[in-house]
Amino acid sequence: QVQLVESGGGLVQAGGSLRLSCAASGRTFSNYAMGWFRQAPGKERDFVATISRSGTITYYADSVKGRFTISRDNAKNMVYLQMSSLKPEDTAVYYCATPRYSSRTYYIAPSEYDYWGQGTQVTVSS
Repeated sequence: QVQLVESGGGLVQAGGSLRLSCAASGRTFSNYAMGWFRQAPGKERDFVATISRSGTITYYADSVKGRFTISRDNAKNMVYLQMSSLKPEDTAVYYCATPRYSSRTYYIAPSEYDYWGQGTQVTVSS
């Protein structure tokens, strides 16, 4: 049973930083890409960032490029999202996710992910 548990969310002022963590268990973590998504109230779940199995390849949504950094530690079964220069529009529940299969380097669409964490709230005040 794959389990993903996010942590690190909170309230931060605009311009501030937060680091989200996601602990994975239930299968060989290093065999699968990982992704971060976010969902604001009344909106669809949006792609934020993804990282390849080895961690050498990353891809970001345009809205966070240059401000957010995704990374992973395969020895600890952890994936991280370092968020800097936060804006009020970054306010959302943030989810980590992983696909059932590992046939591609990374995945972008929410529909391509099969396992999700419970989410962690990030609120950016202006």
